[in-house]
Amino acid sequence: MRPLSDPSLGFFHRMEKGLSELFAPKSVALIGATENPGSVGRTVMANLVGSFPGTIYPVNPKRDSVLGVKAYPSLAALPEKPDLAVIVTPAKSVSQIISECADRGIPSAIIISAGFKEMGEPGIKMEEEILVHARRGGMRIIGPNCLGVMRPSKGLNATFAAGMALKGKIAFISQSGALCTAVLDWSLREKVGFSAFVSIGSMLDVDWSDLIDYFGSDPETESLLIYMESIGDARRFLSAAREVALSKPIILIKAGRSAESAKAAASHTGALAGSDEVLSAAFARVGVLRVDTISDLFSMADLLSKQPRPKGPHLAIVTNAGGPGVIATDALIAGGGKLAETSREIFEAYNAFLPPHWSRGNPIDILGDARAPVYGKAVEIALQDPAAEGVLVILTPQDMTEPTETAEALAKIERKGKTLLASWMGADSVRSGKEILTHAGIPNFEFPDEACRAFAQMWQYEKHLRSIYEVPELCLMTDEGACLVHVHRMIEKALQENRTLLDEVESKKVLEAYSIPAVPTEVAHSPEEAAQLAERFGFPVVLKLFSKTITHKTDVGGVKLNLHSVEEVRKAYEEIFASVVKMAGQKHFQGVTVQPMIKLDGYELILGSSIDEQLGPVLLFGCGGQLVEVFKDSALAIPPLTTTLARRLMERTKIYYALQGVRGRKGVDLKRLEQILVQFSRLIVEQPWIKEFDINPLLASADTLIALDARIVLHDPKTKELPRPAIRPYPTQYVEKWRLDGKEILIRPIRPEDEKPLHSFHQDLSKETVRQRWLKDLGFDERTAHERLSKISFIDYDREIVLLAERESEILGAARVSKIPFSKSASFGLVVKDQWQNKGIGAKLMQKLLQAAKAEGIEEIAASMLLENHQMQALCRRLGFSLEPLGQDRMIARLRL
Repeated sequence: MRPLSDPSLGFFHRMEKGLSELFAPKSVALIGATENPGSVGRTVMANLVGSFPGTIYPVNPKRDSVLGVKAYPSLAALPEKPDLAVIVTPAKSVSQIISECADRGIPSAIIISAGFKEMGEPGIKMEEEILVHARRGGMRIIGPNCLGVMRPSKGLNATFAAGMALKGKIAFISQSGALCTAVLDWSLREKVGFSAFVSIGSMLDVDWSDLIDYFGSDPETESLLIYMESIGDARRFLSAAREVALSKPIILIKAGRSAESAKAAASHTGALAGSDEVLSAAFARVGVLRVDTISDLFSMADLLSKQPRPKGPHLAIVTNAGGPGVIATDALIAGGGKLAETSREIFEAYNAFLPPHWSRGNPIDILGDARAPVYGKAVEIALQDPAAEGVLVILTPQDMTEPTETAEALAKIERKGKTLLASWMGADSVRSGKEILTHAGIPNFEFPDEACRAFAQMWQYEKHLRSIYEVPELCLMTDEGACLVHVHRMIEKALQENRTLLDEVESKKVLEAYSIPAVPTEVAHSPEEAAQLAERFGFPVVLKLFSKTITHKTDVGGVKLNLHSVEEVRKAYEEIFASVVKMAGQKHFQGVTVQPMIKLDGYELILGSSIDEQLGPVLLFGCGGQLVEVFKDSALAIPPLTTTLARRLMERTKIYYALQGVRGRKGVDLKRLEQILVQFSRLIVEQPWIKEFDINPLLASADTLIALDARIVLHDPKTKELPRPAIRPYPTQYVEKWRLDGKEILIRPIRPEDEKPLHSFHQDLSKETVRQRWLKDLGFDERTAHERLSKISFIDYDREIVLLAERESEILGAARVSKIPFSKSASFGLVVKDQWQNKGIGAKLMQKLLQAAKAEGIEEIAASMLLENHQMQALCRRLGFSLEPLGQDRMIARLRL
């Protein structure tokens, strides 16, 4: 993410307008300032007077001064426009005050006042009025119903808390003002500092996304800690978090894990709480570290600031006592970590100096009389062990133990870039050793199980971060237009018939349109027709109820399996008819479906989707069949998926290990299963009228992957606003086929799978082309590093669009438009292979890019280029850009869309 202070972005209007004044104001107006003891207005005023170095304007029509500072009767009476307005007046007055702020051009406000949407409909209406005024004035607002904002480095304490936070590198953002005060009190005792302390309240305007973007680019902030009760706009949150997570840890505690606490959180913030498991999947998808306790929130921030994340799950445990080692091992395994396996070479290294009765394995029990030199050498070997990604050192205070000297030895050891943790168990006897470890940046835990849980959590966090930009395999796509049109028509027909249920035949045709194999199925309206279809398929066959109203066929006796003859088929038809008439009524019987009986020699899986109130469509994969709700072996994910994300989804289930092949059974074709999951996720995001979709069972064996049954439920035809995916799917609307010299060129948005083709593309760029595009010499190895290419190809389409010109899988050119945070402006770039320049590809890409930028709501697009880049300047002039000099060797091209 480019920092907001990047001088190359200086030709844009100030993008962070409002937020910079909010967090670094030079002047503050406090509306509702008073000297009444015990009032919020007095406390906020006292806090401002006690620390703020800028100008303070108390606004109170009944007083000449407040706490010795000249007061003003209204905002209009102020001698200048303040940067920030802080409002502590009753809720009914706030709308008018914000209107006056907008009239004066005040860029930011903090509404501390309560009594808005948490009070129901009247409060919601007041919030709507406030937002109208704020939008008119281009204001940014934090609150209402919040504690306020602290920015220790700026001396800003616009809160009613008792005291000011210490300076530090943590941005703490909370939806609970009361929790803020408790955390502040704790932090002052523990000497924990903050770059910012923000009570966000009801998020009327400034939300999680704005704050993550802002502090993600803030040089004073190294990590973001969040207490969340509701996610708000899920897509904006996930987009911002994904952008920042790789550069700064985002550690979050989400209230509402249980149904009861979710209800309490919802009533507290006036927002609905979504499924907790879905939220966990979403957080993991974008690299947010979710913790369970407030203490974990700060301990993980401290841990990640001191130690590198482990590159794998394997831990070596060095201990002077067997019991703590066993306890540590249990905690490690329970958290998803693993013990590092000791190789023969490492074993011999230990064996050369340890006493004969050492444990001869991991945990490495070096026995109770181990002194500092023995500890030091054992830890050195553990850190050198290629099988271990981390080392935990446990010390129990026995009579001959040297806690202080051992800590000193650890502090001097070269850590080889690995995670090093300690657990000095005890109190007074190990206190000095703990202090040495702390000063050396080695985290110490009271007990070894805590250390192992922390290591396992760090590994899970590292794995989630890696998966953000892991290169997936190309998934074979179905014909874009054909499947979309075919399925759209089918769904439209059902909606026109006022149906919300697609029958089994229609559901399987939807699967076939997306290349998901399904068992052939035909409808029969009589026993004779059923018998004819059975003979055509070949015996044995299955008969199922065909109904446009009943979803669960087995509940009404609507399924007959393993039918071997015409007579059995006819009899089964009559039995299904009779059972449905008796249990549901004749109107629910429209015939039966006939399909081949597939041998159930494999695993029954379930693949499905449903709608989460906050996150939209959610995918489910797991163990299927009739007992799916009994076994509950499933995992959730947010669409769309890549093949890599599909594999990660499968790995979180127990059935995954069976699918790899167990007890002599051959494994399932997991790569094909990955592609089915990818296609299914694509289906879900491309067909927004689908409310629920169950493929149960999806039969999986070494030879077969096929859907035996499928059920689709649609949204009510009267639905006006359909749920949208929490992560923006591939923007197919920007795909275009174009002809150049009689050859077809495909213009399309970039995909995560494009990293390898991009590597080849860069091989054919000359040094001059590279210099013209990136304004400097950029070596091939630097341009094609995995970290760089993966970020270029695996983009967030809500933040940038990259269009490729492609011919026969060869990339000929690329154009990028990147939105600038907090604005409606964007930067752009263009590069075309040398041998394909001057053929119209650059012009076509730019024309398409400008169309996309306008469709994305971008109002201004600009880029800097070298003064000598006459080709690009000529193209920009033809497209209507204005050009102006920038320094001695550059030009700026700018276009209002």
